[in-house]
Amino acid sequence: MTLRISQFAVMCGLGLLALPGVVQGQAPRYQSPLNMPATPQPQLRLPVPASITPNGTVVEDVIVHVNDQIISRSDVERALQQLEQEDQQNNASPAEIADRQKNFLRDMIDKQLLLSRAKDLSLNVDAEVIRRLDDIRKQNHMDTLEDLEKAARSQGVSFEDFKAQIRDSILVQQVIRDEVGRRLQMTQSQEQAYYDAHKQEYMQPEEIRLSEILIPVAADANDAAVAQAQAKAAEVETKLKAGDKFEDLAKTYSSGATAAQGGDLGTPYKRGALAKVLEDQTFDLKAGDSTAPIRTKQGFVILKVTEHAPAGVPPLKDVEPQVQEAMYTEQMQPALRDYLTKLREEAAIEIAPGFVDSGASPHEIKAVNTSYTPPVVKKKKIQQKRRFEAVRYAAANKTAPVATPVTTTTVNGKTVTTKPKKIKREKIRFGQAPRTALPAGPQEAGVTGADTGVGAASVSAAAPGTAIAPLEQSEQAASTSATNADPFASKAAPQGKTRFSDRAKEEKVAKAKVKAAKVKEKVAETAVPVTADEKASQQLQAAPLGLNGDTAKKKKKKKREKGATKERLQNKPAGPAPPPPVETPSKAPDRATPLEGTPGAGKAAPTSDNTTLPPVTAPAPGAPASGGPAPATPNAPIQTPAPN
Repeated sequence: MTLRISQFAVMCGLGLLALPGVVQGQAPRYQSPLNMPATPQPQLRLPVPASITPNGTVVEDVIVHVNDQIISRSDVERALQQLEQEDQQNNASPAEIADRQKNFLRDMIDKQLLLSRAKDLSLNVDAEVIRRLDDIRKQNHMDTLEDLEKAARSQGVSFEDFKAQIRDSILVQQVIRDEVGRRLQMTQSQEQAYYDAHKQEYMQPEEIRLSEILIPVAADANDAAVAQAQAKAAEVETKLKAGDKFEDLAKTYSSGATAAQGGDLGTPYKRGALAKVLEDQTFDLKAGDSTAPIRTKQGFVILKVTEHAPAGVPPLKDVEPQVQEAMYTEQMQPALRDYLTKLREEAAIEIAPGFVDSGASPHEIKAVNTSYTPPVVKKKKIQQKRRFEAVRYAAANKTAPVATPVTTTTVNGKTVTTKPKKIKREKIRFGQAPRTALPAGPQEAGVTGADTGVGAASVSAAAPGTAIAPLEQSEQAASTSATNADPFASKAAPQGKTRFSDRAKEEKVAKAKVKAAKVKEKVAETAVPVTADEKASQQLQAAPLGLNGDTAKKKKKKKREKGATKERLQNKPAGPAPPPPVETPSKAPDRATPLEGTPGAGKAAPTSDNTTLPPVTAPAPGAPASGGPAPATPNAPIQTPAPN
């Protein structure tokens, strides 16, 4: 079951806007009544508040406040003018006019309440607004929406206001549908009960729906032409009786305007709506039957009854949509009024004097306008503020805050003791010394008694409370030192405040200096390049000694020729055995040879190889045969001449 919204919107004065012709003329959002064209004034006169200036006239003011929205005087006047135009078009009775004028302000407040509810629900209907504007464009046969906007401006209508009105109407309908319509429940038994109670309202007269096949005959046609048209109509009748479809024959033979639609005339006809000759031959037929050719002023016509509804009350299944719409209308009116009353009770509504809201609820919230009153300051906060001000004043004047002494007074025989108020201690910032005094320190121990420690005789103990000299003494000492200083000596640059960004720069410079120092150290540690003489001496020292024949050059193995047989070591003939090694006596005993009297004496110690070392007196390899000093060899002992 679908909800019908159009009647409910009209009931609330929130009907959709339509554009007869091109665009319906609408007044601007605000226009003074003094500048408006001459139109019939509404019968209801609005109360006007007194002007601020003498002999002045109120042109615009606020009539109603609804939450964060307002209804101005120009809005009310425009609504009354539109209401009067609608009453004139509908020929409303005086009672209906009076009732609508009584409730016009209620309907305007209802609209603002529904718009506020749509804002709370975060509804977005921009796409629907564009679709509605496009439908209006198609109805007025325009190419683009820009053409529609130009047409509206040419008639003095604000296109933006027109879109805003369409948007508001869509939002109102959606809120009514979601918040009220979907909560209504309807059963089949309720529909049947409503249908039985309102059967007379659905009483229908007898009516039929027709289709035609027209064989035209001119008004001044001769007998031959009439006979030819009659023969053609008889041929069509014969084909109908043979079973051909009426719609196909109408498209082929009919010359009427409805031939393309199969001859369907569309609108149903009641008794008295057709000519007597046609009515007598059609209302007696059933649905699907057709008449014989009938002679009319236009020619010969064959009519077919497509639908035949007898007089009386139709069954429920035929009028169920009308029954549902009527039931929704009947249930919606009180449900919507209850919903709007609830919105009124939850909203803040303020109406100007002289105006009445006919839909007001006794439980509405009344707004009260009051001036701002600052909160009362507590006594404790006042005392804390006074103490803080005393400390600040003492710090600014470089004097210690004076504490109130304890006083004792007698009042009516009673002793009253007044204690001094506690003063907040001086606030000392980081890196600064206190300006007034310091607490007692270890200097007090040296006031009495003998001097102790190195240089104690030259240091005098400071009295309590005078650990730091006053500002005037420090300035005088600074001026004296500045006078005795060497004027030609280099002075250190004054150190001012540094920013955090400056610290980053200083760190960057320090890192660069450390890096440069490391580079210098690395260069200093780098070895000096070796000269040619040093390189030659290093090669000589690294040369082998030649004790095992390692100085001889190794012969390269000859490559085996292709096709030669490979000789194996086991196949070679054995040569003569090598001579046994000859032992040479040595003067110094070998460490590997055991001494006499020890086990193993007289036996030769085993050696790692069969090589016999030359005697000590033997010349070294490569030495000259005759006398002369031997060439120096690495690791050889240096011979010193014997003393004379």
